[in-house]
Amino acid sequence: MTPLLRIDEPPSAAPAGLALFALGFRPFYLLASVFAALSVPLWALQFSGLLGQPYLAGPIWHAHEMLFGFTLAVIVGFLFTAGRNWANLPTPTGWKLAALATLWVVARVLVLTPYAVAAAVANVAFPLAAAVALAVPFLKAGNRRNYFFVALLGLLALAAGCVHLAQLGVVAVPGWIGIQVALDVVLFILAVMGGRVIPMFTNNGVPGAGAVRNAWVEKAALGGVLALLAADALGLRGAPLALLATVAGVAHAWRWALWRPWHTLRAPIVWALHLAYLWVPAHLLLRALAQAGWLMPSLATHALTVGAVGGLVIGMMTRTARGHTGRPLKADRWEIACYLLVASAAAVRVILPLLAPAQIVHAALASALLWSAGFGLYALRYWPVLSRPRIDGRPG
Repeated sequence: MTPLLRIDEPPSAAPAGLALFALGFRPFYLLASVFAALSVPLWALQFSGLLGQPYLAGPIWHAHEMLFGFTLAVIVGFLFTAGRNWANLPTPTGWKLAALATLWVVARVLVLTPYAVAAAVANVAFPLAAAVALAVPFLKAGNRRNYFFVALLGLLALAAGCVHLAQLGVVAVPGWIGIQVALDVVLFILAVMGGRVIPMFTNNGVPGAGAVRNAWVEKAALGGVLALLAADALGLRGAPLALLATVAGVAHAWRWALWRPWHTLRAPIVWALHLAYLWVPAHLLLRALAQAGWLMPSLATHALTVGAVGGLVIGMMTRTARGHTGRPLKADRWEIACYLLVASAAAVRVILPLLAPAQIVHAALASALLWSAGFGLYALRYWPVLSRPRIDGRPG
């Protein structure tokens, strides 16, 4: 009988056993993909009132969970995996990794209950615990180049704390400031990692592609995001913020063009990353237009969250999972379907309301279904990959 989802294996039998906690990407990629697929039903339960009186409800829950739930899980999984190579020292595995994954799950559950203080503690504790776990090998190895990732995880913990303290009425600061700062931190992480891996993957996967990096463009692109982060933290609005976003958007568009994306059309595992990164300058330019009052700010936000985050996450989760389980770095039809579903979710959520503003509700519903299908397919496709040992017998 032919299996529903065939995973490419070598001629010899793959090692047996459970390896879900052998390396950081395994539990967190699986948890993030399942959670992304379940976000639509959970959102529906919120609207229906069947969840009772949860601590976080409505748009603040949706924003919080997409950032501090889904996105943060993928970032931690990636950093634990890449960090082991950067420091040449182990990152959490086994029971320590299982404990961190459990803390993430507990945090996701608590925000759906009335236990506000417990939810706040768990959601601040997770990024802090991940920061400490990453800092240990970096400090031992003297890996100064990547210390800033520890600081960024700490900043995400601070942003989460801002959201929860505002929600609890402890501070007279809008919780959405914490959400916006977290969005900027995530954007910076995407920009840094995109700049490191996309040109390299392009040149490795497409011989002769000629992807390059320019030092001045890199500084303008990354500096522009940091300037936006500072402006948002200070509450800057209007024309100055629009100007910052425009300059940053132009720099990121230029950066993307230097990577020669048009050479990747026959390599889905590469073009998926280029297509996703294009949403970064789109987000910045849409944000500038929103600050000028020409369109809804939510369109710029979803260009980042659905387009850039969703697209880069699905692209990196397939590539790194394949690479770190000993499989060929080539997307099959199931993975291409994941790329197209998530890319379609972004296009429907952002482009359709731009062209037909009256269709925003239908666009949001259609986008949510496409998003859930894309990440649900990933979870189904990659459950055996993430839970079983590497097919080449190596550790990890």
